[in-house]
Amino acid sequence: MPRYRLLIEYDGRPYHGFQAQGELPSIQGSIERAVKGFCGEALRLQAAGRTDAGVHATGQVVHVDLAKAWKAEVVRDALNAHLVPEPIVVLEAAVAPEGWHARFSATRRRYRYRILNRRSPPALDQGRVWHVKKPLDAEAMHAAAQVLVGHHDFTTFRDLACQAKSPMKTLDVAAVRREGEQVLLEFASRSFLHRQVRSMTGSLAEVGTGRWSADDLAAALEARDRKACGPVAPADGLYLSGVEYETT
Repeated sequence: MPRYRLLIEYDGRPYHGFQAQGELPSIQGSIERAVKGFCGEALRLQAAGRTDAGVHATGQVVHVDLAKAWKAEVVRDALNAHLVPEPIVVLEAAVAPEGWHARFSATRRRYRYRILNRRSPPALDQGRVWHVKKPLDAEAMHAAAQVLVGHHDFTTFRDLACQAKSPMKTLDVAAVRREGEQVLLEFASRSFLHRQVRSMTGSLAEVGTGRWSADDLAAALEARDRKACGPVAPADGLYLSGVEYETT
């Protein structure tokens, strides 16, 4: 039974998150229906990560096991045809190596957060960026973000409903830069806690506006207390931007 690795892009706004939730619209449910429409198989796909309601992806990875050995480009094109008109696209399809798993073989996940930093609200990017009117100091945000890099107890930046067994995570990358009117935040880790990226982003925005200093962010991390977290950034600007594997 061949396993297909699929690279997925989607707009998370119409869905209640990635994971199938009964009759509620989900990205997983839509892709599984597309598979059934294509080849008649009812299956449960596996994904590298489960994004929350309203969160987007430019680099989600999933796998499906199909009974027939189809050409990879046929799988890609057929699924895209059955996904119309939903905002979900299969960018690439490939036959996966023996033993490869979309979730368990992943060595690093990357998230990007987009902030539109100007007085006027977005017209074309509504629901796809966080609109922050007050000027943000991206350099100060980047400098402060470095205290988050490394192996830490991230309880402060962990949602109360998080089901992870431990708050200990290793953050490999926390970078902030400005590109015109946008402030872009990049995070990379093997795995993340529930709403960790949005929590860190909201606190870094406090640094960017001058309400917090880098020392305040460090103190919040050290507090290991959810109450020490700044406002949580909305789902609008968050993207699962890539998943890395040792074997491709």
